[in-house]
Amino acid sequence: MKIGVIDYGMGNLFSVVQALDRLGCEVVVTADEQTLDATDALLLPGVGAFPDARRRLAETKLDRYLKKAQSQNRPLLGICLGMQLLFEQSDEVTSTTGLGFFKGQIKRFSATNEGRAYRVPHMGWNELVMTNCPAWLENSAPAKHVYFVHSFYATHIEESELVAYADYCGIRVPGIVTKGSVTGMQFHPEKSGELGVYLLEQWLKGVKVC
Repeated sequence: MKIGVIDYGMGNLFSVVQALDRLGCEVVVTADEQTLDATDALLLPGVGAFPDARRRLAETKLDRYLKKAQSQNRPLLGICLGMQLLFEQSDEVTSTTGLGFFKGQIKRFSATNEGRAYRVPHMGWNELVMTNCPAWLENSAPAKHVYFVHSFYATHIEESELVAYADYCGIRVPGIVTKGSVTGMQFHPEKSGELGVYLLEQWLKGVKVC
């Protein structure tokens, strides 16, 4: 299976490429549309600020390419900032329009929740609570915890699109969302041990049957 990792200058690509390699994928890291067209599925990584990433997607015209891919029902997985870019809008730094594949807004964690202070960024291992089971995910999972590193999270989402969430100091943080051929993971599956590998493997199995 060939996976196209979208290179738009905003991703720490090494760990996710290594994880896909270990799962037996042929991985191409590129911004070339013809090369991406020849892949079985697309992966959108992301590290950094939402406005910078959105600008880079526009400058490279990869935003238009991703919208075309979504309209063609091509499998797409967004990870961390890559997931956040799939939503309608973000408040990070300045209000910025996202790709709009999912309903909802990206907002920063506040300093407190119901008078309780907590650390921002949300960084570390949290239990993933499953709410819906998409077609690509089997019923059982080998572990419960995944690894998060982020200061912003998705809010006002469609409940039908939520697959799993983490509870962080009383805040429900969407961890996995899915709609049609598009999936987002807020955590880093490539850094999340047994469960992260399992989730990537299950997503890849889903790609095979598309």
